[in-house]
Amino acid sequence: MTDRATLSSQFLIRAGWGDAARRFLAGDASDRSYDRLARGGKTAVLMDAPPGKGDDPAVFLRVADHLLGLGLSAPRCLAQDLTHGFLLLEDLGDGVYARLAAANRAIELPLYAAATDVLLTLQTKPPLEDLPDLSAQDWAEAACFALDWYRRAVADDVGDRDGFRATLHDLIATHADGPRVMILRDYHAENLLWLPERDGIARVGLLDFQLAQMGQPGYDLVSLLQDARRDVSRETISAMIRRFQEATGAGPDFEASYAVLGAQRALRILGVFVRLAKVSGKPGYLQLLPRVWKQLQENLAHPVNAPLERLCARLLPRPTPETLALIGSRCPSP
Repeated sequence: MTDRATLSSQFLIRAGWGDAARRFLAGDASDRSYDRLARGGKTAVLMDAPPGKGDDPAVFLRVADHLLGLGLSAPRCLAQDLTHGFLLLEDLGDGVYARLAAANRAIELPLYAAATDVLLTLQTKPPLEDLPDLSAQDWAEAACFALDWYRRAVADDVGDRDGFRATLHDLIATHADGPRVMILRDYHAENLLWLPERDGIARVGLLDFQLAQMGQPGYDLVSLLQDARRDVSRETISAMIRRFQEATGAGPDFEASYAVLGAQRALRILGVFVRLAKVSGKPGYLQLLPRVWKQLQENLAHPVNAPLERLCARLLPRPTPETLALIGSRCPSP
């Protein structure tokens, strides 16, 4: 079988970029990878999404077209080979939110205000048609990753999975299962780029949105503010929640919904990160577990999550250095 390097070179030749200089740009939690190409003073980005690995570039293009139609800044497609999983994309630059905010904390607030405004725009426009729309039971099942992968990696069992799922289902159904909006799911600082030369909401470049679906209004805000990879300041978190509430007219129930969604997301991420370490040979994700655990505890502290808090205290071990070392010892070498 022809290897990916040969296939990608053939694709670039057909696209007129065969003589471009090429360097690795980024990889992520999936099997996708990205190279930056440079040729004659112009740049572009090659997305390599191997077929059959769960990432369909046709879906990426469909969502990107929708976002562009709303005046948002998704990368435009310059060439495509959907059969082999290659896209040649517009290069949105190096202004990654996480990098910029780490270099200058003073700009975190305006960056996040712009990102919150993108969500407000996305949620007030008609969504892309035929997006997945998960039920409360589906969302609860996804959170069981915390037992399936995180707990199992330590205790060799999944504990009271049925009770855990039922409790989550009841919380989601009661507090976070109202009207749906289009959500991007992986909406955080590693997937956002600052484009200061553009205007308004177009100043925020969007990446990694191919898992878009219908979801709860607060979900992407949780994803933005409860970032598994960086600590967002308390000032920014409070200001963005207030900005979102004022713009949407969200009532007092929003705080409960936000806490339930935050707990669901943190539980799922605990499991996803352990799975990435054990199955995909990416142990670096284990270093992020203490931050996700802290976010989980903050969400569980909301009174509405009291039944879930009691279950988590009983079923989930704290990610102590000893716990992380044990999980790491059960992972393959990278």
